[in-house]
Amino acid sequence: MRILLVEDDRMIGAAVAHALKDAAYAVDWVTDGEGAIAAAEVEPYDLALLDLGVPKPDGIEVLRHFRKSRQQLPVIIVTARDGIEDRIGGLDLGADDYLVKPFEVRELLARMRAILRRRGSGASPILSNGAVNLDPATHEASCEGTSCRLTAREFALLQALLSRPGVILSRDDLERRIYGWNEEIESNAVEFLIHAIRKKIGASAIRNVRGVGWMVDRPS
Repeated sequence: MRILLVEDDRMIGAAVAHALKDAAYAVDWVTDGEGAIAAAEVEPYDLALLDLGVPKPDGIEVLRHFRKSRQQLPVIIVTARDGIEDRIGGLDLGADDYLVKPFEVRELLARMRAILRRRGSGASPILSNGAVNLDPATHEASCEGTSCRLTAREFALLQALLSRPGVILSRDDLERRIYGWNEEIESNAVEFLIHAIRKKIGASAIRNVRGVGWMVDRPS
């Protein structure tokens, strides 16, 4: 899944971006409001992490812009502003959640998973098409009685497919869900990851549609 990180503090931004990549998210990091608005207009992000204190314009104006333009992008405000009026104001403007700095990365990731479940597959924490199962909290996958833990990139690819069972995703589609800006992508990276997943949980887990892309079957 692709995340927009809007944070002007270089140390915090680098730490959060690193943690998100370790958790198998593709991350695009911008440091001001103009960059956030521009990025959201060209990339289909799954979620934004928004600091209220960013400049040009500030986070409140960025959030207001998202909602006025009818963008359904889920937003978690991540800020040092801990006043009750700040929290109420952010939530009333359309933020999906509000997290005060400093915070535990594990809590941030759990809140992200909860929002993505609500926006996607419902209340269950497990992504499944009936044959292939994937646990976002542990990165464990299973198929036909075989289970194992996936690497971050393997998890991101299988998550992208299981989020849209029955839909064929091209190489470009999958690369956009796995890699952030300025990350080097080898020409056969997607094929390599799919081969690794199939080796771990079975060849039937992911289906190739020759010349088009890859998919997982719809629930039977």
